[in-house]
Amino acid sequence: MLTASHLGFRYAGVPVLHDVNLHAEPASMTAVTGANGSGKSTLLHLLAGITAPAEGAVRRGPGVRVALLPQRTSEIDALPLTVAECVRIGRFTPGGLLRRLTGQDRATVTGLMERLDIAHLARRRLRELSGGQRQRVLIAQTFAQDAGVLILDEPTAALDTTSRRSIHDLLTDRVREGAAVIIATHDDEEAALAGGTLHLTAAEGL
Repeated sequence: MLTASHLGFRYAGVPVLHDVNLHAEPASMTAVTGANGSGKSTLLHLLAGITAPAEGAVRRGPGVRVALLPQRTSEIDALPLTVAECVRIGRFTPGGLLRRLTGQDRATVTGLMERLDIAHLARRRLRELSGGQRQRVLIAQTFAQDAGVLILDEPTAALDTTSRRSIHDLLTDRVREGAAVIIATHDDEEAALAGGTLHLTAAEGL
């Protein structure tokens, strides 16, 4: 579904990643691990096509859709969206923001909100939520995209045990359905869910 070959990247001329390779097949999960500053977030942005590599290339299979969950930033708090509106955005394909949601779209959104225990927050604004609640909303939006490749940057870092378990179940289900999941994590239990691990060290990172 997605292959990265000999990726390299620099910030202001300083190497951040060098000669990184990754192959994500259907129905697989890959954990990206490493210390802070080793380039995990940079790699995920390269894989998602948000940033262009300095060396190497990222190739997707024909028609493969990629969904990225970045680490949460303060910008999300300023968006004048309700929880339901934010999750529904995941159902729109690029260039399709003006189409009407179908019954299947609404069922997908409702199901994800219920599984992640945010259905009761549907009418609340994002800025009114706790950090953990906002994170679950963004995770729901990511899963709502039904992408073939899911790229998640430490999705459960600030969540409680119950929420983490729900998200791990969702990840396992999506892999079983055929998706390729790439997840950056510091958590050994989370990394153990993956069938393969890419560990970034000083040789690949800063």
